[in-house]
Amino acid sequence: MDGKVIVVTGALGALGKVVAEVALARGDRVAGVDYGTSQIAATPDRIEFGGVDLSDAAQAQKAIDAVASHFGRLDALVNIAGGFAYETVAEGDPKTWHRMYALNVLTALNASRSAIPHLTASASARIVNVGAMGALQAGSGMGAYAASKAGVHRLTEALAAEWKGKITVNAVLPSTIDTPANRASMPKADFGKWVTPQELADVILFLVSDAASAVTGALLPVSGRV
Repeated sequence: MDGKVIVVTGALGALGKVVAEVALARGDRVAGVDYGTSQIAATPDRIEFGGVDLSDAAQAQKAIDAVASHFGRLDALVNIAGGFAYETVAEGDPKTWHRMYALNVLTALNASRSAIPHLTASASARIVNVGAMGALQAGSGMGAYAASKAGVHRLTEALAAEWKGKITVNAVLPSTIDTPANRASMPKADFGKWVTPQELADVILFLVSDAASAVTGALLPVSGRV
C-alpha cells in the first residue's frame, strides 16, 4: 500500500473499523470521519474526526480539508457512511426516502466533492464507494434503501467518467454483511453465507491499492456465499 493517506467515512461502524484497522496494518495512514464521537487517541498514522454530518456539504468540506491539512495530502477516500431502512412503499413514510438519500447518496457526494481537489494532487488517487447487491433489483421492503444505493452506483459511474485518468472511482456491492446488528435483526439466517467485514475490507483496499490502477467505474459484487 506504500503509506497512502486514506479517509474512511463511517469509520466507527462495523465495516469502517475493520477497513481502518486493515489499512493501518498494511502501512497506510488513516483518517476516520464519523457522525458519532470517537474515543480513539490520535497517533502519527491515525486521526479521527467525530460529530461530522456528511450530509451537510459544509461539514464534509471542513472535515476533509482538516484531514488533508493534518497529513499534508490525500490519496484515497472510502465512503462507508450510510444507513438502512426496511419498510414497504405503501405502508412506509415518504420521509424515509429522503433519509436514505441523505445517508447514502449525499454523504458520498459531499465527501467526494470535498476530496477531489486534494486527490488530484496524488499520483494514485482513489475513491471507493459502498453500494449494495440489493440495489440491483429491489425486493419487498427495500424500495427506499435500494433506490438510494442505486444512486450511489450512478454517482460512482459518473465520477469515474468525469475523472478518468486522474482518479479511479469504483464501488463494492456487498450482500448482507456479517455484523452484530444484522445478526440481531435476522437471528434465523445462515450467517455463514454472509460476507464478513474482513472480506469486504480486503476488496475495498485492493481497489485503493496500486494493483487496481486500471480499474475504474466498476460496480464489484462482493456477495459472500449467498
